[in-house]
Amino acid sequence: MIIHVNRRGINAVDALADALGRPLSQDEGLTTEPGGSVVAHWEQLDRYTDESRTWTTSEWAQHLADPLRERPFAARRHAILHLSVRLHPLDRELSPAEWSEIAHRLARTAGLAPPNDDRACRWIAVRDEPTRMDLIGNLLRVDGDWAATPRRLALVLETEARQLESDLLLHTRHPSAEDKVATPQAVLAPPSVPTATSPLAGILNQLAAEQAGPIATVRQLIEQVGRQAAALPGHEAAAAGRDLFWAARRLHGVQEQLGEIAARLARASETDPSPAGLPPRAPAQSAAVKR
Repeated sequence: MIIHVNRRGINAVDALADALGRPLSQDEGLTTEPGGSVVAHWEQLDRYTDESRTWTTSEWAQHLADPLRERPFAARRHAILHLSVRLHPLDRELSPAEWSEIAHRLARTAGLAPPNDDRACRWIAVRDEPTRMDLIGNLLRVDGDWAATPRRLALVLETEARQLESDLLLHTRHPSAEDKVATPQAVLAPPSVPTATSPLAGILNQLAAEQAGPIATVRQLIEQVGRQAAALPGHEAAAAGRDLFWAARRLHGVQEQLGEIAARLARASETDPSPAGLPPRAPAQSAAVKR
C-alpha cells in the first residue's frame, strides 16, 4: 500500500477532479449508497445529505470547501488535505467495508476524525478505480479550529499503512531462504516417533487451519455478515459492518497465535527424550534371583 500526500490546496475542486481523473460536472453524481464511489465520509454527513444520498461532483467539492467559505478571514487558506492510496499489484481485491475501514483509519491518523468528536473535519473517501482510493478533507474544523495534524504526517501515515497491510493481510512478501526454514509447514512436520507434545500440536494445527478449521468457519461467517451489514444504508449499519470486520480480524490473529504455539510444541516434540504412548521398560531381573 502506497500513500501519497498531495500538496495542500485552497479548494476541493482540483483534489476531487484529480481523484476522479476528470473535470467536475453538474451532470455527474456521486453517491454514498452501497456500491457508490463515496466509500467513507465524516460522521456528520447525514445532516447535510438528502434522502437520495447523491450529490453532483461539484456539490461534493463545495461541501468540502464550505468551512473555508464560511470563514473568509481564516489566517490560512491552504486547508484541503488530499491523500491518494494505491494497493500493490499483488494485493487481493478489497471489499467496500475494507476500503471504508482504511479511509476511517487514515482520517483518524491525519487528525481529520478524532474519536468521539462530532465537531471535527469534513472529509470523504472516493474510489473510482479498483486499486485506488482518494481521501479529501478540510483541515478547518466545523467548530472553526484547525485540525491537529501530526508534524511528520507522511511518516505517521506510512506507519499506519504498514499496520493496515498487516491487519488486512495485504501483499505478503516472498519469503527468503531463511524464512522458508522457519515456516510452520517446515517446522510442523510430524516426528517419526509420537511424543507427549505432538498430539497437542496436532490439535492446535487443526484449530489454526487457515480455511478449513472451526475458527476459520466462524471467521468467514462473521466476515459474510459484516459485508451484508456494510451494504445496508445508514451510519449505524456501516459502523456495525466495520466492527464485525475487525472481530473477524481478531479471530484471524487467534489462528496465527495458535499456529505459533503449535510450532513450538512440535519443535519440543522433536527433542523430547521420552516418547509418549510407550510403556516404561521394566528393570532387568538380576541373575541372582533366577531359578
